Amino acid sequence: MPAKRDLYKSYGEKLISLFVRLLFSGERHSLTELANTLNCSKQTVLRLIDNIRKSYGIAIEETKEGNKNYYRIKKPSSSLRNIPLTEAELQALQLCKSFTQHLVGKKLYEEATSAVFKSKAALGQEGKISECHFSALYPGTIDYTPQHQIIHTLIEAMEKQKVCKLTYQAVNASRPKTYYIKPLKLFSYHDAMYLHSQKTKEPGKPYKAPKYDPLLAVHRMKSIELTNISFQPEPFDFEKTFNQHFGVMKDEAFEVEVIFNGWAASFVAERRWSPDQEIIKKGKNKVILKFTASSVPEVKSWLLSFGDEATLIEPKWLVKEIETEIANMAKCYN
Repeated sequence: MPAKRDLYKSYGEKLISLFVRLLFSGERHSLTELANTLNCSKQTVLRLIDNIRKSYGIAIEETKEGNKNYYRIKKPSSSLRNIPLTEAELQALQLCKSFTQHLVGKKLYEEATSAVFKSKAALGQEGKISECHFSALYPGTIDYTPQHQIIHTLIEAMEKQKVCKLTYQAVNASRPKTYYIKPLKLFSYHDAMYLHSQKTKEPGKPYKAPKYDPLLAVHRMKSIELTNISFQPEPFDFEKTFNQHFGVMKDEAFEVEVIFNGWAASFVAERRWSPDQEIIKKGKNKVILKFTASSVPEVKSWLLSFGDEATLIEPKWLVKEIETEIANMAKCYN
């Protein structure tokens, strides 16, 4: 009986969470996204939507693009506009703001701070919720303050589905180049901000499709201009594209097997490196990690960061490359 009660409680929490997400966002959410957010099956999400419709008389709009279904409550009631954040929500927001201060840059951080102050005043509990409990360490991070307007322009372009004219300085390039892109998703990775985009035709020039969609580091963007050219995003699943394998760079996937000893064994076992990972414990201070990767340079640098606490077993061709890398490093200290 207790297990059954827990099941009902879980379903009820999911029902409320789904209703709040659709009601307050006013945005479309794909069935896949809702299933991932609620940590349940698509069939469960459909049952929840049906319950909200039938039991509460809420009109949930359903649209289809390609093979994806999207859901939203069209427009929240005007009476909802002045509902302040709860104390727990404000605490969570302050924590997120503090943890990402180094990532978003000074001006965006100030805008987030202003939003928190407004919500805090609306809550009417001044002095009871402090953000002094949260902070972040900054060594090796990037200052995104110079990219403040670029980030806002990218957000506007994604909202309005407009092509952008972008001036970009690649890491090894001697000078910046100009591209026309369709911006799709801003995301963070290892304390840096990236844009996943699609290259599009430059006015007056023939179009040559690239082998891979551009993955652009925001701090290397020199300028951006919103054009009047509209685009319709192609079906795109960020989770399937980027969160399936180890590494932000996407090349051909390969299987990796590594032995970790000592402190590295505990460190690795506590974390998620790839959705398909397998961790096999071998005694007290030894584990074997198996996972799929798509970026050779990232696997190399990651492995070498563990020093002699990590030993690559597979693939054999990468073992040879690591051996060469270590030999070249040793020469630097001879």
